[in-house]
Amino acid sequence: MPNIRPSAYLRNHYNDVSDFCHSKMEPIFITKNGYGDLAVLSIEAYEKFCGRYELVHLLDEALEDEKRGAYSDFDAFMVEFRKEWE
Repeated sequence: MPNIRPSAYLRNHYNDVSDFCHSKMEPIFITKNGYGDLAVLSIEAYEKFCGRYELVHLLDEALEDEKRGAYSDFDAFMVEFRKEWE
């Protein structure tokens, strides 16, 4: 269940918001005038989210390459890889 709070709660209970976000690794959604305005989360949770997003993006690219046939077999890849990194 999402944790939703008004903007005044963030202003008046910052430490509680911070403790919740760090301990639960979940966001708190902040409303302004009764409407969704912000999502507050810890830096660790944000970095984890960004890492997952990047991984999904890379996997999508790989699937598109596979559909187009734009890939090489593992042995050919390793030959190219070693040329660049040795």
